[in-house]
Amino acid sequence: MTAALEILDLRKTYDTGVHALKGVSLTVEPGDFFALLGPNGAGKSTLIGAVCSLVRPSAGSIRIFGEDLGRQRESALGMLGVVPQEINFNQFEKPFDIVVNQAGFYGLPRPLARERAERYLKQLSLWDKAFVPSRTLSGGMKRRLMIARAMVHEPKLLILDEPTAGVDIEIRRSMWQFVEQINRAGTTVILTTHYLEEAEQLCRNIAIIDKGEIIRKSDMKSLLASLDRETFVLDLVDSCNSLPNVDGVQLKRIDDHTLEAEVAKGTELNAVFRALDAAGIRLRSLRNKANRLEELFLNLVDKSGKAA
Repeated sequence: MTAALEILDLRKTYDTGVHALKGVSLTVEPGDFFALLGPNGAGKSTLIGAVCSLVRPSAGSIRIFGEDLGRQRESALGMLGVVPQEINFNQFEKPFDIVVNQAGFYGLPRPLARERAERYLKQLSLWDKAFVPSRTLSGGMKRRLMIARAMVHEPKLLILDEPTAGVDIEIRRSMWQFVEQINRAGTTVILTTHYLEEAEQLCRNIAIIDKGEIIRKSDMKSLLASLDRETFVLDLVDSCNSLPNVDGVQLKRIDDHTLEAEVAKGTELNAVFRALDAAGIRLRSLRNKANRLEELFLNLVDKSGKAA
């Protein structure tokens, strides 16, 4: 089966001497919902820019559904839709016109372009704003407009580069419902995000890039299973002044009514509960402190830095 995206030994050295990509190889299968994560300056933007043909690689190759981006640029880009980080449309144009005009770049007949513009604006809850200046839209609406614009030529591969930055929870949820829907219908999706809980909830496979290199690539389930410790937040009924000792558990007092418990993966939490009860500490509720993927991400990046 032809890969949706195949990157082989991709390198990019800028004129300043910065080695942004150091031999990145990556394969994304058709129909996948794939996460690309990394800290600021890791090489994500350069990698996405190269796939979008906005950055010229120093070496290596990129294929989109088998089409070589260097030799078959037009046909390769015709299968690609991109939602960039920055708002980059003419904000004096109307949303309907923005989407229809985008379709023209891909050679869609005008009647079909208008039909698809209406369809995607409706699916993204923007139809009631279709004929007002786009500068009047909220930030979340502008983000959804960029998704409609990216989808009008119905690409086989959609790249979402930090699509929910600055978007409130309700709009973020509606955006993901739409993206999950098109993914189920067959569109391959690549997501970069700083909202790591989104990657955990949405993506099936993941690659982590740091200092221009892929430091981990795995399916999401296996990656999360590799965590060796978890941290829980314990909300207490009464105030707590002293902490009991529990084998294999690191207890930390956050405030009078809150504790943190760091435990090895697979630890029986009943031992924590029994020790707290014996010390006269009553538990109101328990929750995970942080997103598991975030813990793993920070651990991997830290190890990468020490290895360097």
